[in-house]
Amino acid sequence: MTRHSSTAITVEDLAFRYPGGDERVVDAADLRIDSGEFVAVVGGNGSGKTTLCKTFNGIVPHFFEGEFEGTVTVGDVDTREASVAELSKRVGYVFQDFDNQLVCPTVFEEVAFAPLNHGLEDYRERTYRILSRFDLEDVADRFIWELSGGQKHLVALAAALVLDPDVLVVDEPAAQLDPANAREAYEQLARLNEEDGRTVVVIEHHTEFVAEYCDSMALVADGRVQWKEPVVDALSNLEELRERGVHPPQVTQVAADVFGDRERYPVSLRDGVAAFESLVGDVDIDADGVDETEERPTADDDPDVADRASIVVDDVTHSYESLRSGRTDVLDGLSLRIERGDRVALVGPNGAGKSTLMSLFAGLEKPRSGTVTVDGVKTNGTLPETLAEDVVYVRQNPEEMFVADTVRDDIAYYLRERDREGVEERVDEVLSFLDLTALQDRDGRLLSVGQQRRVSLAIGLATEPSIVLLDEPTGSLDLGSRSEVKRTIDRAGDRVETVVIATHDLELIAEWANRVLVLEDGAVVADGSSRSILADGELLARASLRPPQVARLSDELGFRSPALSVGELADRLAPIADATVATGRREDR
Repeated sequence: MTRHSSTAITVEDLAFRYPGGDERVVDAADLRIDSGEFVAVVGGNGSGKTTLCKTFNGIVPHFFEGEFEGTVTVGDVDTREASVAELSKRVGYVFQDFDNQLVCPTVFEEVAFAPLNHGLEDYRERTYRILSRFDLEDVADRFIWELSGGQKHLVALAAALVLDPDVLVVDEPAAQLDPANAREAYEQLARLNEEDGRTVVVIEHHTEFVAEYCDSMALVADGRVQWKEPVVDALSNLEELRERGVHPPQVTQVAADVFGDRERYPVSLRDGVAAFESLVGDVDIDADGVDETEERPTADDDPDVADRASIVVDDVTHSYESLRSGRTDVLDGLSLRIERGDRVALVGPNGAGKSTLMSLFAGLEKPRSGTVTVDGVKTNGTLPETLAEDVVYVRQNPEEMFVADTVRDDIAYYLRERDREGVEERVDEVLSFLDLTALQDRDGRLLSVGQQRRVSLAIGLATEPSIVLLDEPTGSLDLGSRSEVKRTIDRAGDRVETVVIATHDLELIAEWANRVLVLEDGAVVADGSSRSILADGELLARASLRPPQVARLSDELGFRSPALSVGELADRLAPIADATVATGRREDR
């Protein structure tokens, strides 16, 4: 397929400041992306990476106006001299919150929207061709709101590609998808890159995907492109990545802990297995005494258990109306108990019922049949506002919690609504606690998604609830913010008795949860410790989940129990490495 230029994108001395902003979000940035490259743009939350990429298709500065200096060239076109409509023929863009860019009722209308508006006579042929490529023909007449998250993401990709642009930019391909759909999204991007020679740019926090699929990686920090390097070199630069809030692949972190300073480390699972299997050799490795059969007491075993219940779901059925198929059951006869002190992770594929269950816990929805009891109160006849005194639900889309013009006023609003005393002092405390003081006068709706998520956590935790419900709390967060989320939950205060998280982040589950509930088709198909769940490969595959990279690496190396963290696997491997050195069997790799 013929492409327009050997250089796809050139950025020279770019600077941009949003209206009302005190500082430039992008400052003296330079970047070159060659035609046919698969490039990852990485950096901490607020580093400027998304703003930088929005200049590629002219959204900045044509839609987001501000002080713009320097040049951005796509092929031979200066983006300031071309309209966004014209640039859409050269650069397709899929937003992180891709739901918000789907504007038409049906799949066909959404994908046909761009060629129709460009007056292309072959719009039907183009639309069906791209629908076929993404296996979307069978849902062409479906309403957008009827689709799963993975299907919506494919529709957004199809709509971005229907004009056959030279460049495709995708912001956080994995952020709102379960692991199976996230991997399929990357497989689609790889095919577009390899088969079409199309330039693909992803903005990404998941460096495991970067290592497996991308050619090169550009690090953005303080509004500048610090460097752009081949992936192996880039991901081996551990010190700078951590300093800039980028989470290196787990296998790379383990290698650094076990082998010490190196110029290059393994960055993918395949490389990690190759690096460690000769080290392990025929050593008899075991689970080091890890107990995988954790038993939970029941009310029959211990009468006091009934008094410790925080949330009780009893024979709950819940459904939604569909225009095509009538009533669709999301939960069917579901029963479960969550005890005070539990740190529960709800996991499962997109559409399994996780968010519905969280809404039932918060009283925002009422079950069609059965009961939900939260902190001793049945939700059926209770207003959500009443439950909100003790229950906080932080939604997956953080912007839904923003009602004021500044972060500070957003936090204060929820406190004043509850007639709390010492509002300003509590706001100061939470802002400092979550390192948000520098953002307190910014409009939360204009922050990066990662920053918005931290602000939504601040809003939720400021009221000191006894039950905290978090929907995908670590999605789109950099290394520092992800760590801060875990620390925040741990340090939330004595009043927080129970935390329930709906997540696809199995690293968070491995390191944080004491109990994992696996949902599939609206039913709990497994309930156990994180170690027992992550050791069940068949169960994880059914639930469209993938264990953390360290768990997969430990399995490949022959450990009988999966490692749940970088530190745990490094601790298991370090004595083997020391013994190998002592016997002189280890070669310098």
